[in-house]
Amino acid sequence: MAKVRFHKLAAIGVLIGFAVWMGTGEFSSVGSAATEVEKNPAASEQPKAPTRTVAVITPARVQHARAIRMSGQTEADKRAVLATRVGGVIAELPVKQGQRVKAGDLVLMLDAEEKSAAVETARQIVVQRQAEAEAQERLVKTGNSPKLQADIVRSALAQARAQLEAAQAELARNEVKAPFDGVIDRVPVELGSSIMAGGEVATLLSLDPIIAKGEISERNLRYVKTGDEAEVRLVNGEVVQGTVRFISRDASAATRTFRIEIAVPNAERAIPAGMTAEIVVRAQPTDAVVLPRSVVTLSATGDLGIRAVDKDSKVTFHPIDLVDDTPNGLVLGGIPADARIIVAGQDLVSEGDMVEPVEADAETIRKLAAK
Repeated sequence: MAKVRFHKLAAIGVLIGFAVWMGTGEFSSVGSAATEVEKNPAASEQPKAPTRTVAVITPARVQHARAIRMSGQTEADKRAVLATRVGGVIAELPVKQGQRVKAGDLVLMLDAEEKSAAVETARQIVVQRQAEAEAQERLVKTGNSPKLQADIVRSALAQARAQLEAAQAELARNEVKAPFDGVIDRVPVELGSSIMAGGEVATLLSLDPIIAKGEISERNLRYVKTGDEAEVRLVNGEVVQGTVRFISRDASAATRTFRIEIAVPNAERAIPAGMTAEIVVRAQPTDAVVLPRSVVTLSATGDLGIRAVDKDSKVTFHPIDLVDDTPNGLVLGGIPADARIIVAGQDLVSEGDMVEPVEADAETIRKLAAK
């Protein structure tokens, strides 16, 4: 019985000791593994990823005028479709297509013999009434005629003058004259043909100045004002200078853009209406930097910008304001003055990464500018 009790007690002791060892969790202390850790504690640590090297530059600051580009077309400063006020037969047509005219020049005259005769008759009556009035005035002064008779004669003279003016106005209805200086662009009628009242006679265009019209976005509207200089690039390659003369205050409901007009001197009428053009308006100069196009990248949220390195060698992201696109690179605003911009390796790092920045050499910058 004593022997049985001893084995039972030994088994219980071993069980208790195993339970205590399991409770401590020190499994690695058994055998050679514990010895290896004790000898080399760094062996249990995970290896760190190597720090990436990036090329950086601190670009010079420049003052650059923002370039706002718009598509548009040229239009006449004034455009009028001339029409007759009465019907009749065309007796005079002294203009032809392409001819320049001055304000008040005769464009068309309808046959009006009876109206001309009425004017001449009214003119002769005025002459007669004028002579009668002068004679009556002399009689009144000499006392040979009462003043009342002089008043009657003066009233008849005024009536004759009114009839002359009415006859002349009726004759003028047979004439079509140019309302402003311009070029006759279209003449759809012929001499001797009949035309109804309201019929089209000619199209008159005023092409000096020529107007380049475009649409400016609501984002760029704050940068432009009337009187600003503008550049107009015509589809034939010609580049002309103009001035902003009008900016609409009412946006298009469909595009949310505002109509803008550029007045371009066109004394020789060399620029026609209806030509496709690109309008470039220069805003006030702003502080910016010039960088290669390859430097621009996207943030994790899809914003367009550049990556830079701060004083702690940590990658940061800066959204950009595109001021202009020039042959030498992109002109960008919104970049801090002390930013060390990553020009090589920017797409291989993310915001918050630790990097090893090195200054880009002239050859690297030259290659980037060529991209």
